[in-house]
Amino acid sequence: MRSWFILVIPMLVISAAAHVEPPKIAVFDFELIDTSLQGEVNGPRSDEQARLGRIGDQVRKDLADSGKFRLLDIAPVNAAAHGSNLQACGGCDVKLARELGADVSITGVVQKASNLILNVNLCLRDVPTGQLLAAMSVDMRGNTDESWSRAIDYLVRNRLLAPGYGAPQLK
Repeated sequence: MRSWFILVIPMLVISAAAHVEPPKIAVFDFELIDTSLQGEVNGPRSDEQARLGRIGDQVRKDLADSGKFRLLDIAPVNAAAHGSNLQACGGCDVKLARELGADVSITGVVQKASNLILNVNLCLRDVPTGQLLAAMSVDMRGNTDESWSRAIDYLVRNRLLAPGYGAPQLK
């Protein structure tokens, strides 16, 4: 009887470890900080607003496809998120992510200095503690669909999902 326990217990431990749920992640829509002269004179541009939506969707899809995360639907808190500046609201992203049952919150902002000089920033926070897990940034040149998409692709592949960078911090 005792040898049965010796064989079964390690198998249960291995089985439990193999079935660990991936972290639940809430990826909020990206925000734009436009300090360019064009932005000041002309106001928000519809093409940039559309790009913000596409890059948020791109991050969600890439993280879901990786199998390393369980992506949560932000729809229940999306209106509240859009009513806040998630980069400067003192952790309201964590509060909203907690309402969704997330383990990790991701917020992103595109900073536009001009049509030539832009920057994309991502912040990952541990929802239970509110602590910053990682912050990452990439500069891009050119204000086009392609430049925005490539910048996000770089951050996801080389930071969020890269072994030894983003992914281990999220476990």
